[in-house]
Amino acid sequence: MADSIETSIKKIIVKYLDLKIKPEKIKDNDALFGKGLALDSIDSLAIMVGLDQEFCITLNDKELSEEPEKIFRSVKTLADFVRKKTGKK
Repeated sequence: MADSIETSIKKIIVKYLDLKIKPEKIKDNDALFGKGLALDSIDSLAIMVGLDQEFCITLNDKELSEEPEKIFRSVKTLADFVRKKTGKK
């Protein structure tokens, strides 16, 4: 059975950011920036590369300029974005 989108995103985060935690330790609603995982803008670029590799999606200019804080808020918001872009459930 294929991983859920949330599980795939957690694996992307751990792999592309070379984190020393297990993907399952990241909760779906944990903040990715600030007090959560304390990621930064460079980390968001690495996550974007992972999303492109895993799901063949990219953020367009509008999404990058107007919505990045909504999209990158948590694993759940990233998963919602992937679902919207790919039509997957």
